[in-house]
Amino acid sequence: MPVHLECTEKTAVIRFDNPPANSLSATVLKELRSKLKELQLKITAGEIRAVVITGTGPKFFIAGADISRFPELDSKGGYELAREGQVIFEELSCLPCATIAAINGYALGGGMELAMACDIRLASANAQLGQPEINLGLIPGYGGTQRLTRLAGTGIAKELIFTGRNISAEEALRIGIINRVVTEGEVLDEALKLAKSIAGKPPLALRAAKEAIDKGLEMTLAMGVEAEAKHFGDLFSTEDQKEGARAFLEKRKPQFKGI
Repeated sequence: MPVHLECTEKTAVIRFDNPPANSLSATVLKELRSKLKELQLKITAGEIRAVVITGTGPKFFIAGADISRFPELDSKGGYELAREGQVIFEELSCLPCATIAAINGYALGGGMELAMACDIRLASANAQLGQPEINLGLIPGYGGTQRLTRLAGTGIAKELIFTGRNISAEEALRIGIINRVVTEGEVLDEALKLAKSIAGKPPLALRAAKEAIDKGLEMTLAMGVEAEAKHFGDLFSTEDQKEGARAFLEKRKPQFKGI
């Protein structure tokens, strides 16, 4: 199988294994969507609270789309291909838990777009990121023009998309695309540590925080802070909030149950 799902201790790992470059073939996209649906059920059941996504091997996270499909496509086929990837990446983005990209190598084209659909991105020191679609006479089609702009700003997004150049993990950190650069070979371990830390937090509050941030980007400031206040107030009706307050006052570690 080109996409593997491993679950343990309320943490899941999605691992791409499609040699030689972990490209996003039609089969890989189909498998990814299947794994996301499986994860959605596990998250709803309270079995999973954080998800890590990575690639197999030291060289490639995901090197992009399966370009061998491109010569045969017309405008309709190209549109349908873009929408297919966009829908799947939006399903990833909307998972009601934290998602972390452990970028273990090249993350190009659709690979960079998939990483940007995650909440948090850690990159190995040897990683390279880029949106090289312009070199094929194309633009990013799986959300790259939108997510890159929101992460790094209009000027940076235009430069990277117009030139198609790759950037190092250090440059990606400097311009705000990734959260942290990790020693080569250790990025998955660091991502799992972070995932386990997040998985120990109250899941209803995490879900509310993610929704407030993501939905707030689509609102005016006034609407966003109103939505924040609504989430804030709703959390006072949860048992986890009461447990968190009691644990703080009693100077002990809280036991969150997701209720």
